[in-house]
Amino acid sequence: MKTTVIAVVGSKSSGKTTTIEVLTKELTKRGYNVAAVKHIPESNFTIDREGKDTWRFAQSGAKTIVSVASSEISTIEKVDATSFSLEEILQRCKNANLVLLEGFRKLVRKNRDVPKIVTVKSSEEALKASENFEPILAFTGPHSTETLNLKVPYIDVLRNSEKIVDMVEKVARKS
Repeated sequence: MKTTVIAVVGSKSSGKTTTIEVLTKELTKRGYNVAAVKHIPESNFTIDREGKDTWRFAQSGAKTIVSVASSEISTIEKVDATSFSLEEILQRCKNANLVLLEGFRKLVRKNRDVPKIVTVKSSEEALKASENFEPILAFTGPHSTETLNLKVPYIDVLRNSEKIVDMVEKVARKS
């Protein structure tokens, strides 16, 4: 089975993280090795905090910093990631058979190889998304799209997690 990539896109505070949490929890129970990749749009964001040893290593010129603790390993790569391709991002998920992307809307917008789950807070967001993203597997989030007569189903992930997980698993099996 090749790696399946699903993007969860939507506006801020629309339920993207909750959707990925539900999918990750259930899909790992079903035996999938899931990678979750989060797009952080803030230009000066760093996971590496000033003053920490790893930060000091980077300040002294290291381009790759690996931090090893008893229950996790973290690799920090100091690179210009602003123009990364989807392939370059996915290379970092080489052990996963299912990759869930949070965000990356510009990168995946019209990529037909990446099915999207769109989280929405209003009918306007849903209508705009249906024009801008393809293919869309489902709508989810705090606003139901059922009255809009779109060809894409609305799934409440908190009340019907099985349905969204089954949908993603069906895509993964086709890969």
